[in-house]
Amino acid sequence: MKYLDIPPLQRLNAFLKSVDVGEYVLMGDLEAYSCKLAGLDKKLSKSLDAEVQTGSSPLELSASPVGPLAESSSRKTLIYLILTMNHIYPDHDFSLLRAHHFQKEETVSKAEEAIDSHLLEVSKVWAKTPGLGESPFLECLWSSVDEAIFLKECDVYSYNSDMETDPFGDEASIWSFHYFFYNKKMKRILYFGCRAISKQAADEATDTSSKYDRYNQDDTDDDSDRYGMATEMDV
Repeated sequence: MKYLDIPPLQRLNAFLKSVDVGEYVLMGDLEAYSCKLAGLDKKLSKSLDAEVQTGSSPLELSASPVGPLAESSSRKTLIYLILTMNHIYPDHDFSLLRAHHFQKEETVSKAEEAIDSHLLEVSKVWAKTPGLGESPFLECLWSSVDEAIFLKECDVYSYNSDMETDPFGDEASIWSFHYFFYNKKMKRILYFGCRAISKQAADEATDTSSKYDRYNQDDTDDDSDRYGMATEMDV
């Protein structure tokens, strides 16, 4: 799968990486991918296809959240969802996910409503952020998503996270959502996921990151002292 460089989405994605709304910090990811497979994705796709066929129950082969798994098109949809997760969160392996981990949403509008209800506080932060708040956040969000994926032609799926398969399923997470907008005609999939974590957990993560950065800086300084001659020669 290929990451699609779409400026309006990049702008929103950068904003959503960490949004302090007061009671919690929201962390989000908004990315679009082409469903054209190559390299490792192609190899994993073939192995997943075989595993899904042999490991699915008779009921799943006839009906599942992504369609009958006896049909190649349904298995492809499932594989695209899995590969998208792998690309967005490369430190985690989602290859064990199966159809029951996902749910097909009834309509695009219902998915939009569910997402909007979680982002009301985020919208307020956007409005107060210099250089961003010229237009309402939700208006910018959905116009950018529509430009990237053409919502009217999309099927929408959500990831039913659990403690075993969700890399973010910890106590610090207050709530989360994971939506996939799949346009079969365009051969594109757009992922929008957000999670709210407690301020305490966010502060602890920041402190840990700062300590790690200082530790690395100390190591760098020591290395410069030990290998100063080589550094000067390189210069």
